[in-house]
Amino acid sequence: MAAPGCCSLSAAFQEYLRHLALQDFPCGLGSWNKSCFSGRRSPHRVQPGQEEAVLDEETPGALLELLRDQHSPWALPQDCSPQDQLLKEMAVLAPELVHGSKVYQVLKSLRMVDKEVEEIDEGVLQFQQLEELILSANQISRITSANLPRTLKVLELCCNTVGDLEDLCSQPPPELQHLGLGHNRLCGPSQDKFLTEDFWPNLISLDLSFNNLTDLLGLVSQLSSLQKLRILVLQGNPLAFIPTYRGFLVDSLPKLSILDDIYIGPDERQQFHGLARQPELSRSEARVVVTVGEMKGVPDPSALQQLDVDSEAPVITCSYFVTYEFAEGEEESEEGEELEDESNTEVTKTHQSSMVTMLDVDSSAQDTGETKNQQDPAAMEVPKARSAKVFTTPGKPWADTINCSYTKEHITKDLVGLKSYLAAGTIVSVVEEKVLSWPVDVDPEENSVMNKKERQDSAKPPASKDKKKKQQQQPPRELRSDPPILSTLGTTRVTLEALLATEDLVATVCDFGVLITEKPPESPVPEEKDEKKGKDKSKKPKAEGRAGQKTLTSPKGKGKNKDTAELEEGQELQPVPLTVQFQMQLLRWPLAVGAEPGERGRGSGENPVTCP
Repeated sequence: MAAPGCCSLSAAFQEYLRHLALQDFPCGLGSWNKSCFSGRRSPHRVQPGQEEAVLDEETPGALLELLRDQHSPWALPQDCSPQDQLLKEMAVLAPELVHGSKVYQVLKSLRMVDKEVEEIDEGVLQFQQLEELILSANQISRITSANLPRTLKVLELCCNTVGDLEDLCSQPPPELQHLGLGHNRLCGPSQDKFLTEDFWPNLISLDLSFNNLTDLLGLVSQLSSLQKLRILVLQGNPLAFIPTYRGFLVDSLPKLSILDDIYIGPDERQQFHGLARQPELSRSEARVVVTVGEMKGVPDPSALQQLDVDSEAPVITCSYFVTYEFAEGEEESEEGEELEDESNTEVTKTHQSSMVTMLDVDSSAQDTGETKNQQDPAAMEVPKARSAKVFTTPGKPWADTINCSYTKEHITKDLVGLKSYLAAGTIVSVVEEKVLSWPVDVDPEENSVMNKKERQDSAKPPASKDKKKKQQQQPPRELRSDPPILSTLGTTRVTLEALLATEDLVATVCDFGVLITEKPPESPVPEEKDEKKGKDKSKKPKAEGRAGQKTLTSPKGKGKNKDTAELEEGQELQPVPLTVQFQMQLLRWPLAVGAEPGERGRGSGENPVTCP
């Protein structure tokens, strides 16, 4: 019996029948068809002394047309299931079959999807002819096999909460041909022992996709006993990240025809021939290569610097790098397998905490003037059940197109953690590192004194050519650098769910939008400067571009180019959005053992590699 407060399958089915209204016109038995069924009287009885309202009777064909005609008020909805249509039409053509418990005896297929069913109760045994039972998207956590009809051939339990197969395998239906357990909570090697021929002698199709199965070798050793198995779905499990996953299965299960919805051809079998005899190649680890390419749309930092020789501003050096997150549990690559440059470094825990602070938009508003709309709101959400490390690309100086040239191979044995990471996606950010440098012998507080002295020197008569040449030959003054100032220019989340299925590569261009920066500050004119110098300076041609872009000026003594002329007419350059090329690839056999990292890796019949 169903537990108190628990929605059983039988109760859900009865509610489903009430919703179909199989006893209402034009279905069921009534005055509209009472003479069409001999021996069956109208359920509407007239009390003595009352006059019976006689309605014109309809033929079963006319009543059926009322269900099928889309213009009829009794027409079936266009999205109704084949099961709904079957029961409604049966209630017109043979209404006695859907009356009472007889409906249990005629149904061969029952589809109860998203009905909040929690338990398969004893009442299901009333379906004496049932061959197909679809219970997807419910809340079933355990299946009592004693309550399943012995005639069952298809059992679909996708998208439930099944975590243990022991109850299901106590008295399994002997004729079952398809078992669907995708998107459930099966985990660990403890469930592998229930997937043998002893429990499922006639199983042809098995769906275990998107669970948390991790033991590839143990699972294959049990599945090999299923002599009739032809279709297998395991994608979305952590074990599917193992580079030799597909090849090992193809070679270990020679009778298999379809794996993860992909047909296994003779070329693929030849490619992976002999791999089953080398289990050491199928160790539980995954290899993922991350590549960061070109970065565009970074505002020119020189447009924000004061270039006047009398300016009090320090020397500003800017560099740019990209950060991304990768799953915890990542191990160092073996010697000779590291793909990254020596300058590529993993952020340490101390630096990682500062990076988390840096990724907060509000905390970085002090030096770039970027706006909050440059941050993807979804990227700032904290994903559930996921921990990750932050990695950075080497810093690069500003350019119109900054080539990060970053490639790193991550090797991890935490396959369950990798699955959670891919499901949540990764956060990619563009960071500016700004360093202010001052002369070693001058403190920032002494700048005003030094500038006053320089202005007094500038009032003296110009020095001779020999003296100027001597001054130019003097070595540059040593600079003292302040701690770097980090600020986030853009943050977004990259979706990686495609890698959970059969895809091996996610390549995208992260678009952070157009950065809004402050206008370049104008150089202050000292009060000591003569008016003539100020007038000459104000007469120089000037054209202001959009904030964050270079300001174009016409060189003295040269003709104006077309772009400069357009700007002087009031036309501005089109802003360039901040973009970064990002790619993540899950390495597969034979790609993981020597092929170039830019190519796809799943076996497709090309370049076969036969194991000795």
